[in-house]
Amino acid sequence: MGCVEMPRDAVPDFTGRARAFNDPAGMQPRAPAAVPVEARNGARVKAAGGVASGLYRPNDNILTPNMRSPDYVQMSTAAAITLGVMKGYMHRTDCTRCLNLLLTYPEGCRANCAYCGLARHREAERNYADRNFIRVDWPAVPYDEVIEIVAAGGDGGRFHRMCISMITHPDSDRDTRIVLKKWVDRVKHVPVSILSNPTTMTRQDVQELYDLGAEIFTVALDATNPELFERTRGRGVQSPHSWDKYWEILRAAAEIFGPERFGAHLIVGMGESDHDVLSQVQAIRDLGGHSHMFAFFPEAGSLMDHLPPVPRPQWRRVQLARYLIDYRGHRLERMRFDGGGCLVDFGYPQAELEAVMAGGVAFRTSGCPGKAAADISACDRPFGDSPPSNIASYPFAPDGGDLRRIRRQLQRGLPEAKRPER
Repeated sequence: MGCVEMPRDAVPDFTGRARAFNDPAGMQPRAPAAVPVEARNGARVKAAGGVASGLYRPNDNILTPNMRSPDYVQMSTAAAITLGVMKGYMHRTDCTRCLNLLLTYPEGCRANCAYCGLARHREAERNYADRNFIRVDWPAVPYDEVIEIVAAGGDGGRFHRMCISMITHPDSDRDTRIVLKKWVDRVKHVPVSILSNPTTMTRQDVQELYDLGAEIFTVALDATNPELFERTRGRGVQSPHSWDKYWEILRAAAEIFGPERFGAHLIVGMGESDHDVLSQVQAIRDLGGHSHMFAFFPEAGSLMDHLPPVPRPQWRRVQLARYLIDYRGHRLERMRFDGGGCLVDFGYPQAELEAVMAGGVAFRTSGCPGKAAADISACDRPFGDSPPSNIASYPFAPDGGDLRRIRRQLQRGLPEAKRPER
């Protein structure tokens, strides 16, 4: 099975019905169920004491071996295929340009974010290293083997960037520094981004990662207003994260890493308005950073897996507006919104808007840049927020047929008078 599509149950109201946006009242996560004592903190894995050896492919039919970072890291299925440690097929692309690495421990992530497949509440059903994340499996590999392959050119020069994804775990800060230092000491041609865990971090932690050679620092803010954050990432789901702490670390990154070297993840479609999203985009840009947007797609096993994905009209208009703010010097104040916060006018010259749309870059996956251009992400996350049959974030340049489909989706979300011309 490649990274194009993991076998999943059908989700309700997939992408066909005409909805302008996902409303807050309807986007309520389930309450997390209690986890039996015998399943908490990776107890079953630690009690069994299985020894890891080489590649581990997630398999819920066997007991996960005891794997810990920094000796082991997990990587996305797309990265494993590109690295050559797994075979697989990716729809319309043969690689990902970012080696996404995830710290791993039997105890797993101690947070309980409602939309995440790695969340703590899943301890009862699945060991940590077997959990899906961003729609795919994450095989575990000895970290020294990963370094040796890339240092020897085994990726064929296809990786433009490596990203260390932290989790909420007591050892995550220490082990991130170890993983980072080992990489920069051996691999000089692939820069490193940090996907941080602000909950466990201080300003000094951010500084140390910068001093060790991290090039870009990102914060997965995800929710785009404080109430939504609390409902999906904080006390509403028995999780430790807080909006203020995340913004504290994001501001520290802005000061330490500097302009164009930091950013934040935002998810569209969890019950926020267009104005909520684009207000955060503008705030991040005003600090000198960029926003990396994800389309909400219900993750199997998460507390929100019963909810509909973001409607394409909402996603396309916010995706395009974000690009104008981040890469065309446009501003939120020039856009117009209705009483519910829905974007109704980009406030951008029509001919220039048409040119941006025709270029297609605005509709590609957003993330830390690669070697092609500042506005083309290395972190292309193939089909991480949609199926190949209805692509949300394009991991490659959209062709003419793709652009026609995007235009139709976008037109359904704007008033007649403000629709881009054919």
